[in-house]
Amino acid sequence: MRRVVAAAAGAITALMVAGCASRGPVYQRPDMPVPPAWNVPEPFREGRPKDALPKGAWWTVFGDAELSALQDRAASANQSIRIAAAQLAQARALTAQALSAVYPQVSAGAQASDQRLSGTRTGATAASTSSSFSLPVSVSYEVDLFGRRLKSIEAAEATLQASAADLENVRLIIAAELASDYFTARRLDSELDLLTRGIDVLQRAVDLVRNRFEGGVASGLDLAQEESLLASTRTQAILVRQQRDQFEHAIAVLVGEPAPVFRLPARVLDTAPPSLAIGLPTDLLERRPDVAEAERQMAAANARIGIARSAYFPSLGLSASGGWQSASLLKLFDVPSLIWAVGASLAQDVFSGGAKKAGVDYATAGFELAAADYRGTILRAMAEVQDALSGLQILSEAAVTQGQAVDASSRALDIATNRYRGGLASALDLVSAQQTLLANQRLAVQLEGERLVTTVDLVKALGGGWDASSLAAITVR
Repeated sequence: MRRVVAAAAGAITALMVAGCASRGPVYQRPDMPVPPAWNVPEPFREGRPKDALPKGAWWTVFGDAELSALQDRAASANQSIRIAAAQLAQARALTAQALSAVYPQVSAGAQASDQRLSGTRTGATAASTSSSFSLPVSVSYEVDLFGRRLKSIEAAEATLQASAADLENVRLIIAAELASDYFTARRLDSELDLLTRGIDVLQRAVDLVRNRFEGGVASGLDLAQEESLLASTRTQAILVRQQRDQFEHAIAVLVGEPAPVFRLPARVLDTAPPSLAIGLPTDLLERRPDVAEAERQMAAANARIGIARSAYFPSLGLSASGGWQSASLLKLFDVPSLIWAVGASLAQDVFSGGAKKAGVDYATAGFELAAADYRGTILRAMAEVQDALSGLQILSEAAVTQGQAVDASSRALDIATNRYRGGLASALDLVSAQQTLLANQRLAVQLEGERLVTTVDLVKALGGGWDASSLAAITVR
């Protein structure tokens, strides 16, 4: 008996050691070289993460109530967000399904049968009938000695958190796209307003030249040049209206409304780019939902290695059943009608033709793939932030010089107009000055719009107001 007990203890110890060995590698986030600071131009500054980005509603930093109202509509009606939310619900259900394996499986039923046996069957002297009534209950449970179930739950939980991060990433993308389209539409409103006012000025210039032509002071060439500039400016206004309509329709899709009935009232651009605290490059590891999603996918891939390794070890199942069985329904619950059974099983594939090793190799390669995707996502994130910072620096410098260009071209037009009225300059000089001023004014407006759009790009690249700590609350255990 002592030898049997010792052998059993040794077998249990061996199984426990094997179980620990099969649990797979301990998950560690891979090292990623991250620079200590951004190449930060003025007026941006380093600071604590998100100290200038409101959580969730980051677009409020622009101080535009109409944009905020559109964002609220998009959050509740955008179809891409609804798709991502449904995918998260599916992931949650699959995770709950995986968690159900932690508990014993219990089944119960009821059976009743009545049969008549032939009287001419072999060995029978007469026909007979028999009845059977039973209420069986069975319980089965697979003991997780080797960590397969534990790793399955870890993988399911990490996948669930990745789906939650994906939903946040979709929300960030939609909000940023809406803000970009909105500011572009406002920039086009400003261009259209500028062109409309330019058309009025040019119409007065055409009237002036026509009067001088009719008085014999100006030539037909002078009049044709002014009329040509007026017509081309009207053409530009028509094309800007077309662009503006396209962005209005894009915004309609984002807020979940049919384009034919959606209207965005025209309003000139009156929003200045806000000042942002951009934090440090290491903050991206916590602030970007796509980085968090890639990291969670990597954690799930690591857990799948443990699942694959558990195939090398046997599965231990425990079962028990009981209930009542009787030929008479009236005696079904009598003590002699009670039935029960208990059992245990240990099963292991003896030969699989290399399938187990292939499974481990596949899971290991999946982890390497996820790790490479994680590193690539971080690299892309840093590039997006640096692109936005560089772009804003260049656009800020260009806005200053373009303002100088507008001032200079405005003075040039005043001089050309006075000289033309005094007969000291040709209509070509006047037309050239008018074209230059209008072009410089349009470029100045475009630069202001691009600065706002690029600021949106920077906020998006920084992850909006989100941080990965919110994923900690998404758990199955």
